[in-house]
Amino acid sequence: MAGTMVEFPGNGGQVPGYLSLPGTVPAPGIVVIQEWWGLEPHIKDVVDRFAAEGFVAIAPDLYHGKIASEPDEARKLAMELEHDRAVAEIDAAARYLLSRPEVRGPKVGVVGFCMGGGLSLLTACRSSQVGAAVVFYGRNPNPIEQVRNLSCPLLGLYGEADQGIPPSEVERLRQALSEAGKQFELHIYPNAPHAFFNDTRASYRPEAAIDAWRRTLAFFRQHLGAA
Repeated sequence: MAGTMVEFPGNGGQVPGYLSLPGTVPAPGIVVIQEWWGLEPHIKDVVDRFAAEGFVAIAPDLYHGKIASEPDEARKLAMELEHDRAVAEIDAAARYLLSRPEVRGPKVGVVGFCMGGGLSLLTACRSSQVGAAVVFYGRNPNPIEQVRNLSCPLLGLYGEADQGIPPSEVERLRQALSEAGKQFELHIYPNAPHAFFNDTRASYRPEAAIDAWRRTLAFFRQHLGAA
């Protein structure tokens, strides 16, 4: 790992997170939001990958040290996570990035995977510090009308074979975003399952993952400034 663990103020206390810096600064900032497993090596690797592409990236540890190894354990941790607290800590991570001299503002990007994908969208609907948001197979907010409050461009990346977030849910989001007049791009990868980007899991699909990564980098460079 090229990054380091840090702490930053948020939600009335200190929030741990994994921070990685690029070789050239100042640079745009990205907040990476974990899957339901926690802040495990894959998410840290994604943070490092963003840094290698010229971004200052941080992943707040929303479970504060807990990491799940089995789906039942991950489900329990995810259900116990209060979304309002999670969004507050993600917003605090964005504020922390913008306070650092290595970060070029005025806003940051957010990107999340699985549980983090839904939180990425939710944060983008609530925070004025987000300039671009990417959702990897994240659930729609409930109620979906919250997307009316989205104040930045959105990129959504989904798998056609995702059993938990089927294409019909993506289309509901597309319709809600269109009706609200938002700027967005949604892509559904044929035959790709949930978590197709996670190269440590059997769900990994290289072709979809490579294309999704390319789109994500281009999207952030367009809306946050070239890294």
